[in-house]
Amino acid sequence: MRARKRFGQHFLTDPAVLERIGTVLALQAQDKLLEIGPGNGALTEVLYGRCGRFVGVEIDRDLITALKARFTQLEVVNADILRLDFREVFASGDWRVAGNLPYNISTPLLVKLFAVTDLVRDMHFMVQREVALRLCASPGSKAWGRLTVLAQFNCRIEGLFDVSPESFKPAPKVWSRVIRLTPRSEKLPLSDLDCLETVVRTAFSQRRKRVSNALKSFDFDWQAVGIEADTRPDQLSVEDFVKLANIFALTSRAKAQEETEQ
Repeated sequence: MRARKRFGQHFLTDPAVLERIGTVLALQAQDKLLEIGPGNGALTEVLYGRCGRFVGVEIDRDLITALKARFTQLEVVNADILRLDFREVFASGDWRVAGNLPYNISTPLLVKLFAVTDLVRDMHFMVQREVALRLCASPGSKAWGRLTVLAQFNCRIEGLFDVSPESFKPAPKVWSRVIRLTPRSEKLPLSDLDCLETVVRTAFSQRRKRVSNALKSFDFDWQAVGIEADTRPDQLSVEDFVKLANIFALTSRAKAQEETEQ
């Protein structure tokens, strides 16, 4: 099948890389696996038969018939992965997720998956190497940003190995990296995930400004928070953002209660 640009398709064709992904996943007979974008079935073929339940979500209707005919026990879902109700699919919990993520949707898809990490055991993805570096970045680096904070709050992240453009057809212009994301069994105490996302998004929309200016609308008492007001957003740790999000959640609830009483 010809790769379609509108779906961001780059089919992985290198047998050595495919087998290596299968090795790092180390599927067991009782596992439940969801593959994002099985495409022409190259990775599916490596993983097929190694787990108890196997679901593939593919947006390209022209690939569905071939996938169903080739892998009769594969549960093929023709859907846009960004619109999929993961809570419904993962309702039984303890799912494993894998896939070669299209570069154009990797960030919004990861953010969507972070909201259901309570139902996932681990995730193995092929992503653009730049995205992998962002996920594993440290505070103060250029790669540290919104995606990093949300990822590291929710998961432990490992970069496993790099994959050259020549391993794909058509070859992308960038290198890729296979990563493992393991949801944290114990997370930092957080009152409201939406509040964390709001604070992080607002802060990094003006990442070069002082944090007191970037988050001016939140009216934080920086001395009470324990964060220097002239610190830049990209210098704050995950713990710092969680602290700010909890304060924001508390003040939002108090304000809502005050408005109700009035």
